[in-house]
Amino acid sequence: MSFVEQKEHALPKSAFGQAIQYCLGQWGKLEAFLKDGRLEIDNNRSERSIKPFVIGRKNWLFANTPKGAKASATVYSIVETAKENGLNPYEYLRYLFERLPNVDVNDTTVLDRLLPWSPELPESVRRRPSGAT
Repeated sequence: MSFVEQKEHALPKSAFGQAIQYCLGQWGKLEAFLKDGRLEIDNNRSERSIKPFVIGRKNWLFANTPKGAKASATVYSIVETAKENGLNPYEYLRYLFERLPNVDVNDTTVLDRLLPWSPELPESVRRRPSGAT
């Protein structure tokens, strides 16, 4: 933090002065990161999860309208969230498509049981560890 103490000696518009201002502006976030060991220092995991979407978006014909783009983003979000929660995306989507027509979509308690992190999801939608039969 010693370089931040030099704030009074740095010109505000200089690169060093701007670096100090940036550091001070991010200080609360740095403290939060240091206090909570669950937080990752970077967003590489998020970047990796959207990479296939970024690469494929030019090839997806159905996303040539705002409505198509929204549909694409929604499906992609569901698939990636399923993966992050240890689900097999194909089996999870199949499970949803079988269940959703028969539930009251206005009942949030019913919908909560269908979310990717719900402990009530059947084993059939969960990913099996590699090598498992």
